[in-house]
Amino acid sequence: MSEIIPYGKISTPAELGRLLRRKRKALGMNQARAAGLAGVGVRFLSELERGKAGLELGKVMLVIHRLGLELRLADPRDRDGAP
Repeated sequence: MSEIIPYGKISTPAELGRLLRRKRKALGMNQARAAGLAGVGVRFLSELERGKAGLELGKVMLVIHRLGLELRLADPRDRDGAP
């Protein structure tokens, strides 16, 4: 199993958007290329990166996956974040 590199706590859609934008840019992709890779429109990706609430969860998760990330949930009472 590869090492888990946390991107930090995400509490708002805006924080998620900033994280995804940072990852996309680190991969050297513009929005058009990243959107095409994820099978979403550029407008959707732009709105996601700007933190728009109410976007379709399935598409959000697809973008997360296509950028090479995964979504994990942790109980804040659990120190190591294990389920």
